[in-house]
Amino acid sequence: MTFGRSGATSVVLNVGGARYSLSRELLKDFPLRRVSRLHGCRSERDVLEVCDDYDRERNEFFFDRHSEAFGFILLYVRGHGKLRFAPRMCELSFYNEMIYWGLEGAHLEYCCQRRLDDRMSDTYTFYSADEPGLMGRDDVRPAAAGAGTEPAPSRRWLERMRRTFEEPTSSLAAQILACVSVVFVIVSMVVLCASTLPDWRAAAADNRSLDDRSRYSAGPGREPSGIIEAICIGWFTAECIVRFIVSKDKCEFVKRPLNIIDLLAITPYYISVLMTVFTGENSQLQRAGVTLRVLRMMRVFWVIKLARHFIGLQTLGLTLKRCYREMVMLLVFICVAMAIFSALSQLLEHGLDLETSNQDFASIPATCWWVIISMTTVGYGDMYPITVPGRILGGVCVVSGIVLLALPITFIYHSFVQCYHELKFRSARYSRSLSAEFLN
Repeated sequence: MTFGRSGATSVVLNVGGARYSLSRELLKDFPLRRVSRLHGCRSERDVLEVCDDYDRERNEFFFDRHSEAFGFILLYVRGHGKLRFAPRMCELSFYNEMIYWGLEGAHLEYCCQRRLDDRMSDTYTFYSADEPGLMGRDDVRPAAAGAGTEPAPSRRWLERMRRTFEEPTSSLAAQILACVSVVFVIVSMVVLCASTLPDWRAAAADNRSLDDRSRYSAGPGREPSGIIEAICIGWFTAECIVRFIVSKDKCEFVKRPLNIIDLLAITPYYISVLMTVFTGENSQLQRAGVTLRVLRMMRVFWVIKLARHFIGLQTLGLTLKRCYREMVMLLVFICVAMAIFSALSQLLEHGLDLETSNQDFASIPATCWWVIISMTTVGYGDMYPITVPGRILGGVCVVSGIVLLALPITFIYHSFVQCYHELKFRSARYSRSLSAEFLN
């Protein structure tokens, strides 16, 4: 920390009247993000962007926050027990304190998470770390070394461009851009579905036969569907490149799931074009035909691009991200039950009486299909037990599937509700900004 009383080896945090002394080294890697930011402050202005007041003589930082809540949070980050709500304190108020110091709802004990989800669902309330009214000036980061040399208008322009491409509700231009992107996604999906129709394929084959002497007649750019596909890919490529250029952190941009999906949806097109160009119409193209069809079918990933513009898909993705442990647990439950019931069903239907055996249950792998369908649905009817013990076991399998699927669903549901309100609140905040911009 370069700002503070010279020679001081410790700092004092004054949170609502409660004073805590920390060493400078401990402050650097402190688990609470707001506290650790003090180490990177270069001036008094940077300090006041993190805390409410500062006493240079005593090297003391003042935070006008709830002292009892901070005490509970401090015990948690120091490894003394689980994070639970402070007694006689509103759940939403405590959650607001958590966000202020840099924690999330996932840090809470499971029972407290359920209480918070229920309270948020009842009041339709969500506190976000990006909300200026709750976080004070937390959205302002300390200036990095050399950042002051960048002109302020340039930074504002880059931030506006980034929000235009990343936040569809942040401005009128962002909404127009989002609508155009959705139209391109829908058009590309319609062309992809239509290209699998027999009549469409026959017409495309006739068009290629009229231009047999052209080396690149099989390429995607000669047919009407190929032209539409090339236009859509051009738009998606340009959009991805611009978003990469205006992004703050290039490494973080590459790691984001939606950006990876964009890359998976765009890359196969260029690979298929290169393969067509280099192989032409010779025998190598026949061997590469399956590969080309697989690559072109990967265009279905474009549908996931709609997650940028619809809260429902964003909620689903965020819920899966936060509940991956529960999803793994659910898969383990199903796999264990599938192994048990498939082995018993194969034995009862095929292994005991070889003369009147049910050939649909000839092997355990074949029986796994019947088990998984029976546990998750009402069954397809393509295979079913014919013996009395097998039917009894089938009934137990169906009931067990209902019970096993219901066990982790409660937590996933509460997490889904929390994620939905979080994203809905964020979208409403940007919509308010859009309304102000439109009125101005």
